[in-house]
Amino acid sequence: MINSERTSVFEVLRIPEFQRYLISRFFFIITLTMQATIISWKVYELTRDPFSIGLIGLIEFVPAFCMAFYSGYLIDRSEKRSLLLYSILGNLLCTGTLCFITGSYATGHYSLTTILFTIYGVIFSTGLLRAFSGPTSFALVTQLIPRDQVANATTWHTGVWQVGAVTGPAIAGLLYASIGVTLTFYGMLLSMAIAAVGVFLISKKGITPGIEKEKLLESLKKGFRFVWHTKEVLGALSLDLLAVLFGGATALLPVFADRILHVGPQGLGLLRSAPAMGSVLVLILLTFWPMRKNQGKIMLLCVAGFGLMMIVFGLSETFWLSMAALFISGMVDGVSVIVRSTILQLKTPDEMRGRVAALNSIFIMSSNELGAFESGFTAKLMGTVTAVVFGGCMTLGVTIGTWLKAPSLRKLRY
Repeated sequence: MINSERTSVFEVLRIPEFQRYLISRFFFIITLTMQATIISWKVYELTRDPFSIGLIGLIEFVPAFCMAFYSGYLIDRSEKRSLLLYSILGNLLCTGTLCFITGSYATGHYSLTTILFTIYGVIFSTGLLRAFSGPTSFALVTQLIPRDQVANATTWHTGVWQVGAVTGPAIAGLLYASIGVTLTFYGMLLSMAIAAVGVFLISKKGITPGIEKEKLLESLKKGFRFVWHTKEVLGALSLDLLAVLFGGATALLPVFADRILHVGPQGLGLLRSAPAMGSVLVLILLTFWPMRKNQGKIMLLCVAGFGLMMIVFGLSETFWLSMAALFISGMVDGVSVIVRSTILQLKTPDEMRGRVAALNSIFIMSSNELGAFESGFTAKLMGTVTAVVFGGCMTLGVTIGTWLKAPSLRKLRY
């Protein structure tokens, strides 16, 4: 029995194009997380202002949010492999721009103001591209695998993201400290190029059949109606939005690494990696021992645990206690990510995947990028530690409210 279960776990990995997709996704994510780590540290190093870090999140959120509605409409009507390839190539160009501008600053060719405006401009561009890359990835997965492998593929899909999120910040911190920012960006260019090649080697899939020819507004209305009437999807997305919006301590990690824990860029890389390391451990466990029942209750308890760990992290003045709190936060967050992703894949019709994925990206971007801005703003008003503790308390409050007011999500099983 155990052998047959383990065989089924790896069965989806025997599909060549899914293998290429996972390799591409890994190098794409590792580059993005390296870039986020380096940029957040560089901006803080240049300005010494936590609000400037929070501003990164807002600048990335605005274009992604504005384009997300159109991107879902376009994705459902486009060949998804090519669309994903174009978005990766666009990110490759953005990474190259960051490589050039940071190298120019080191030689004194440009002023501090020019450097900051260029960095923020590139972040704006990556936000624009993100409106397409994330939803397109979501929609492409089911075109690469049989329907009965969706849940298993979702676990691997999420797991590869988490492994990239572990590896990227740790490598970024080490390389930044040892070889400098410009050479680190050269490594990112190579990694992003590998991601582009991986997607290029996937054959074109054609447009999903059964999609009606309709105007943009009517198409978007259908997507909204589907999410609104599918209470499990709406509840899971709303919970993630509110919990991470208030619990976004990650944006303030450069401040903690510099002023409170005194560990520098190497320590920042480890702190950024800690949540993803916890998520990877959970995903390995769930791959072999998946949740069989009470997924809704487990997800809610895990979100509450996430808020509690944010409080512990905010109060900690010891590096290893802070690492432990972030590690555990990643473990519990990994469970909720798996539950939410599986709900979306199983509940969404093929002809609506682009629109639902775009709506999902809005919720994710709202929680992550706006959460970063919220953290930077509250840190400016309350102080860094108070802002993180406040956010953790708000996450706990949101979870308790959801438990009491959303019984269908609490009773969710799949």
